[in-house]
Amino acid sequence: MSRQTQPAQLQQFYIPEEQSIYLLSQDDAKKLKDWVALCTDQLRQMGYLDIEMIGKGAYGFVFAGRPAMQAAADVEHVFKFTRVTLAQHLQDRLEDEAYILEQVEHPRVPRFIAFQRAGNQPILVMERAPGFNLEQVSLRSGRLSPRLIIRIAAQLADIIRQLRVGSGRAGKPIVHGDIKPSNLVFDGESENIALIDWGSAVFAQLDANQQFVTANVMELMSDNLQQTNARLGDVYFIGDDQLNGGLSSPRFDEQGAAGTLYALASGQSCRFGHRVIPATALGLPMEFARMLDAMLDPDQQIRSRAGDYFLREMPRMARMVMIDLPEPPPTPLVPVWTRKSKRDIDTVVYSSRKSFLREAGAAEVLRDVNDVQLDRYYKNFMQGMGDTEKAFLAAVSRLGQYPVEGGLAVRWEAEGVYVDTSLNLHDPALKDSFVTTVNNMVNLAQAIYRQGIFKGCLFNARDTLHIDRDEPDQPFFVSKDMRLPYQVSTAPEIEDRSRVHSYFEDGPDPEEFLTLPQPIIQALEALNSIHHTGMIIFEALPRHLKIHSHYRLLAPDRENEFRQRLDEILAAVDQISGLGVSGFMKMPYKDTRFFPHIERMPDRFYPRNPRVKDGG
Repeated sequence: MSRQTQPAQLQQFYIPEEQSIYLLSQDDAKKLKDWVALCTDQLRQMGYLDIEMIGKGAYGFVFAGRPAMQAAADVEHVFKFTRVTLAQHLQDRLEDEAYILEQVEHPRVPRFIAFQRAGNQPILVMERAPGFNLEQVSLRSGRLSPRLIIRIAAQLADIIRQLRVGSGRAGKPIVHGDIKPSNLVFDGESENIALIDWGSAVFAQLDANQQFVTANVMELMSDNLQQTNARLGDVYFIGDDQLNGGLSSPRFDEQGAAGTLYALASGQSCRFGHRVIPATALGLPMEFARMLDAMLDPDQQIRSRAGDYFLREMPRMARMVMIDLPEPPPTPLVPVWTRKSKRDIDTVVYSSRKSFLREAGAAEVLRDVNDVQLDRYYKNFMQGMGDTEKAFLAAVSRLGQYPVEGGLAVRWEAEGVYVDTSLNLHDPALKDSFVTTVNNMVNLAQAIYRQGIFKGCLFNARDTLHIDRDEPDQPFFVSKDMRLPYQVSTAPEIEDRSRVHSYFEDGPDPEEFLTLPQPIIQALEALNSIHHTGMIIFEALPRHLKIHSHYRLLAPDRENEFRQRLDEILAAVDQISGLGVSGFMKMPYKDTRFFPHIERMPDRFYPRNPRVKDGG
């Protein structure tokens, strides 16, 4: 296997969510810290106080601060910086965003303040909405209550209605193009939302009836209306028309709204699970649930009719009397262990054996689209998969948004699904939300009908060891003070030793491209006989080696031998050659859970009379 093909294969192995700074090389981490310090300094020179970085994405960084002249008042501004490494045409999009945001006048859209440059750095300044984004709220709370979903839906419909008719000086319909939970800021006190991040926004080419917006004959004949001006929003939430390069239309935002409401109601981080876990299974009012399922339907005409219904009927549905019904905490379908940790956990998910989830002969229809979002998610992660497979992988990915360590192995056979897990959650307050995500993952796995195995490792990026070398043909040298971290259980955990989940029982992984030297394999084989749980992953790049690990020794009386084997692994690192990823995982015990296949979850609706027990 030639080295030239290695980078793409590395990307297949790693689900590239938010890159933790603890996974960056020392040089890259320093560059990032210096860049943040430079942005902060520029804002300070512009007269702002209490500056903090509040977000980062594929295109840039977002900061917040208070104007010095108004420091006493409750006024905060948001500053958006583009990444300096982006191509110039992508950096120029920040000015386009500023222009469109200036056209939007709506109480639920934070106001445009200024677009300015500090040297060569463009900066977009706008109001800051109070609260937290709804992805954060969802991760903390799990499924949002039906009452709250209806309230959020009514506000979303109000925003989209105004964007459809156009506002501001241009007077043209505007497409936001990236409606998703993390772009909706939620104020918990008022339960009001604000739509942020207009980086994918454009003026609509088509109206809601798919007619050209312009009446100008010359414009109609121009190439501008033969090619889409749409920008790619988050592929977890945008609809197929936008994803496949259709002409921009207000329908895009209906699709984003539908995906967002579905995700928030189901405790997921994408729209793809709706065939298995439909909106009608989420305890929502029947009329609203059926409308939401129709908005996510594969048939474009059904989607459009449902979108019209959403905008027309949402004010009426929002007047329904609803209360938050008591919900029992979700029962985990597989074991979840909760340990309060004194350490900060930056969870990262690595997974492999995804190739069998791809559909045979699936067309790579988006191969030629040049977009950061597409590169980041779709090409390297979900290309060629059906919706349920994408939803399953997104659920695994969502696990990494919690402070959790451990691993999972899912094996599909003709008769059903076998699931092994070792999931240790380090914040008990998040248990209900975490269990919902785990249960969604299991339910989605039950609806996948093919044979194969999927493995995922969840580790703390703060424990990752980094080793640099000057040239790709040099060996990696471990410093004398470097050690693989591990924890020791104070007392042996009782279990049936005959059910130990071995490192090696499943054979070599077809998606691992790094062959480890024999001394490391021998040390791992010796470790395999010591009672422990954990994982180790080697990721060899041309000038950088990362060793990710998570170990818990369950036989304290063998600690000296355990430590010696870990030291032997590090001592042989200088024998690693080639590029790629290789990993090994050991479960603490093999408590395999079996689940039969399913087609979809059963219907469950909000009662017609919520004040009457077992009503309607």
